Order: sequence, then structure tokens, then C-alpha cells
Amino acid sequence: MDHPPRGPARLRRRAEERLRDLRPGGGRLRRQRLGHARPPVDLEGGAYRPDHLAVRPRTLLPLRATRPDDGWCDESRDRRYNRPIRLPAPGVSAESMWRGDGLYDVVIDLDYNRAPIRKGRGSAIFLHIARDGYRPTEGCVALARADLLRLLGRLGPRTHLRIG
Repeated sequence: MDHPPRGPARLRRRAEERLRDLRPGGGRLRRQRLGHARPPVDLEGGAYRPDHLAVRPRTLLPLRATRPDDGWCDESRDRRYNRPIRLPAPGVSAESMWRGDGLYDVVIDLDYNRAPIRKGRGSAIFLHIARDGYRPTEGCVALARADLLRLLGRLGPRTHLRIG
């Protein structure tokens, strides 16, 4: 009789089943900028929303509390492109990191197009909480809240993820 895996093997299998490909549109086949080999992804650290989580998530990654004026610059013509930014930022396209839908209650920067930052190569790719039904992201990687929080406990600054 074939029993389902337990412990770390179960978590790894569930994460592999739920991780979305790094292709835009949540895994639909499109031209990739990251390459077909999908090298390991470094983890830059991230943030959590303290008013939605009772305690800071357990992880060895650098993790700071998100503030209502936190944003991410996705305006490729701006000098702050693909970096954290304070909102409001008049005349600049930026995504709010303080979201009402809970997707960024925990968010990890997957170090895409960060060193060096190249304009036109796409903005950040985050690991964050999935929408209901795992609807496609805008190019990010998403996991269920419980799975992401559990995975965070196993991640550190020297962790490299292979997503694919």
C-alpha cells in the first residue's frame, strides 16, 4: 500500500505541486526572460503585515514589518525602478505592498532583476500568499498562507530555490 509522504517530504511535495512557474500569467506558456533552465533563485528577504499576523513569522531570512506607505516601483523610467519606494509617489507607477486582500501579508523578494537592475527585463518576482483557487499571479510565485508560513521556517539567507 502506497502511503503519502510525511514531514519535510510532504511539505516539499505540496510546495512543488503548488509553486507556480516563473512565467508571466501563472505558468502559461509564453516567452520567458529567465531562460528555460530556470537556475536557482536567491532569497533577498521580505516583509510581513503585522496587523494581520499576531507574531513575526519564524524564519532566518531578513523580514521586516510592512508599513501602509510601503510600495514597489515598477516604473522602468524611474531611478527607483524595481526597488522599495514610499507612497504616495506622484507621477510614478508603483505597487502598494500594504494590500487589503492579504496576498502580501507575507512577501519574499526572489531576487529577480536585482543585481544589476536592467530596465525592460521585468520588475520583481515575489513569493507571496496565493489567491483563492490559485488563480494566476502577475508573474509571482504563490502558496497557501499555511504552506508559506511553514516553508519560511525552513528558509535562510543561503537558501536557493529551484522553481519549475
